[in-house]
Amino acid sequence: MASNNFKFLFRLISLLIATASAQLSSNFYATTCPNALTTIKSAVASAVKKEARMGASLLRLHFHDCFVNANIIKSQLENLCPGVVSCADILAVAARDSIVALGGPSWTVLLGRRDSTTASQSAVNSNIPSPLRDLTTQLYMFTNKGFTVNETITLLGSHTIGQARCTFFRTRIYNETNIDSTFATSLRKNCPATGGDNNLAPLDATSPTSFDNAYFKNLLNEKGLLPVDQQLVNEGIIYSQITEYSNNEETFRTDFANAMVKMGSLSPLTGLNGQIRKNCRRQNAQISPSTHNVMKCQLLYSFW
Repeated sequence: MASNNFKFLFRLISLLIATASAQLSSNFYATTCPNALTTIKSAVASAVKKEARMGASLLRLHFHDCFVNANIIKSQLENLCPGVVSCADILAVAARDSIVALGGPSWTVLLGRRDSTTASQSAVNSNIPSPLRDLTTQLYMFTNKGFTVNETITLLGSHTIGQARCTFFRTRIYNETNIDSTFATSLRKNCPATGGDNNLAPLDATSPTSFDNAYFKNLLNEKGLLPVDQQLVNEGIIYSQITEYSNNEETFRTDFANAMVKMGSLSPLTGLNGQIRKNCRRQNAQISPSTHNVMKCQLLYSFW
């Protein structure tokens, strides 16, 4: 009887601990890995300094919770605090720090996420907005995740950094009419009508390595790189938001930071759910890299 009571008490305590730890917190690693945030910040700053495009890549990885490029930082943290800091948290912090490194806003990152034990290619296909999707589909996919239309437009403002492959904007520069002619001509030099699919162009040609409001100014001048970008100015309520952001960069910065906080809090695994991966490329139980995760990241890198 005493043994049964002890088991019940143990399970109850375990449940309470799991419930308590299931809340994200900005100081989650304050005692278990106090140097985690400074380690991530230093690694991100170094990576962005070597290649500014890395800032956009890290941001998009956080958008889609892909784990491959977190491995360098993860290995550093594993040396400091083995089995403590999740890959999901690394990406959440790295996304924030990469934006800051490119001159963008900062925000408080809530921590305590755990890593998934599964990955699904079908989930990738159904949940990741492709740059080839039109505005209606993009809005649907974001709102389906709980974002408002205004928040979606704000997050699309991340196109102020990063690059896109020719295959994603060829149709726009050869077939669309709502595009600045000089802008289109300059892009055709590196993106022929056939071939050159992997040739890159900045999403924001004005200031490609600075996080600012130039993206929205470009749209008003018909210099959006992707079809979905330029479609934004066709909607009245969206047009007014674009105009506001083009005139007031601080409003965009504030709204973007708030939207990123919301994104980081979308259904995270916490408590006893998931795992803390030792290697961001694979689940702990796996010996070889996850095929699903590799496929997922290849899809992401085809854009930024």
